[in-house]
Amino acid sequence: MYDILMIGGGPAGLTAGIYACRGGLKAAVLEKMFAGGQVATTYELDNIPGFSETISGVDYALKLQDHAAKFNVETIMDDVTKMELEGDIKKIYCGNKVYEAKTVVLAMGAVPSPLNVPGENQLRGKGVSYCATCDGAFFRDGVVAVVGGGDVAVEDALYLARFCKKVYIIHRRDELRANKTLQNKLFAEKKIEPIWNSKITKINGQDKLASVTIENVDGTGSREVELNGLFIAVGNIPQSEAVKGLIDMDEKGSIITDQEMKTNIAGVFAAGDIRKKPLRQIITAEADGATAAFCAEQYILNKE
Repeated sequence: MYDILMIGGGPAGLTAGIYACRGGLKAAVLEKMFAGGQVATTYELDNIPGFSETISGVDYALKLQDHAAKFNVETIMDDVTKMELEGDIKKIYCGNKVYEAKTVVLAMGAVPSPLNVPGENQLRGKGVSYCATCDGAFFRDGVVAVVGGGDVAVEDALYLARFCKKVYIIHRRDELRANKTLQNKLFAEKKIEPIWNSKITKINGQDKLASVTIENVDGTGSREVELNGLFIAVGNIPQSEAVKGLIDMDEKGSIITDQEMKTNIAGVFAAGDIRKKPLRQIITAEADGATAAFCAEQYILNKE
């Protein structure tokens, strides 16, 4: 029996584990892939308070994991298949294994959104990618494109420009949403060419990506651009399918909580990118995790 179980080992889940164990609770993190979540797929981080020098996402994820281990946060590598969250004892199923806890923190994060255009699924992993830091090196000296206009899209374009000979950034609007520091870096990079007011309507190729069909958003025309690689960075989908119908969420699948990270079920909290909130960053995920662990501890004390 655990006092608190974190479902997901990203910044939110690991931080919740650290705060729970420091508070004297018996805590464990259930993670199906690797510690750090999306952080581990990020090339560089330079907006983490206290880290004045740029740090890689992998290194930061390892530091989080080491910090959690220091406080004896148990990490269980397993895939959750079912949850029973009502009542005083929550049951988390991983196949035939059952983990019981007094409280649960849902911290499953989010995954990249697809474009949902013809050719995308067929060419996924054959030139179409959702992680520049994972797959960018395969396209060294090639011509690539990034779709999107936010921080992640611009960061991906800047990363790819280090070793690709040409990088397009394709955006539906005539200006980016990314922060100004990133924009200034992007516009100063001669290898990067923005394609404004445009959307991809088709991804072309047989055994590998050959080109994309780009259409003006006002419908005035289209063209084909030859590419070796395409990186899609148009947002994320909350990984909340496992609790659909159990937990209140918005139309996008983001879990609704109050400021104490409480969901509509007593003893169940949500933290990080899975939660409905205005800003999804590492620091806000960690703040969510700390708040969730503290409020879970208060919940247990009040119950006792």
